Amino acid sequence: MNLNLFNAVPDGLTQRARSFVQAHGVKVDVRHVEDHRQWWLEREIPAAVIDRMAAYEERWGGLVLPPASQYDGGPRYLEADSPEGSESEGWWFEAGMQRTAVPYGFMIGPSGEFGIHAGQWAPLHATVEGWVESLALTHHASMWAKQIRKVTGDDVDGIALEGFEPVREVMGLADTWWRGADSLIAVYTGEAEALSFPRGRTALIYSGLDEWGLRGGVKDSTIWGRQR
Repeated sequence: MNLNLFNAVPDGLTQRARSFVQAHGVKVDVRHVEDHRQWWLEREIPAAVIDRMAAYEERWGGLVLPPASQYDGGPRYLEADSPEGSESEGWWFEAGMQRTAVPYGFMIGPSGEFGIHAGQWAPLHATVEGWVESLALTHHASMWAKQIRKVTGDDVDGIALEGFEPVREVMGLADTWWRGADSLIAVYTGEAEALSFPRGRTALIYSGLDEWGLRGGVKDSTIWGRQR
């Protein structure tokens, strides 16, 4: 176990997310993908898929972060396992075990997306970095907001996003973040999409934020492309 990640944070994150991982993350030992390569090859898992899993493990394997505000906390820790898919549809693999008995798994998609799979695929963020950025932003916004309001189901449609801009670093797909003049809005639709359950949509509105609360020192000009 590594309790000090000060010099062991993956690159490609904003300084806000790096500080979050350094302060609140630890790394635990996980099983090595290479130990199971032959077993998967014998079951017709393509070598390229196993290579992707090995790269994920090298970059993220064993990382433990504080619970997410949604999805019953997200993965307990990040670990590649259980590849599934086909040549025509693409290949997914497990991103990490659930913390609780949720009716879906956390998966890495064919193009490196981070999402949930429950028979139906719902990519939450375009990259794993986007997921980590969303956790860091949740922590930051919760610390600095004067008020936090939760909106669910059809009421999410009533949130006016005029004048808001997308928060680029979370690389949102089913889940998105929006920045306004003095508030941040996180919209979560992953469970609704994966479970065909529209009432499962949730939004959290963090209001009363100053410039630091809105950005945490992250400027759009400092956001670069993410590695998958």
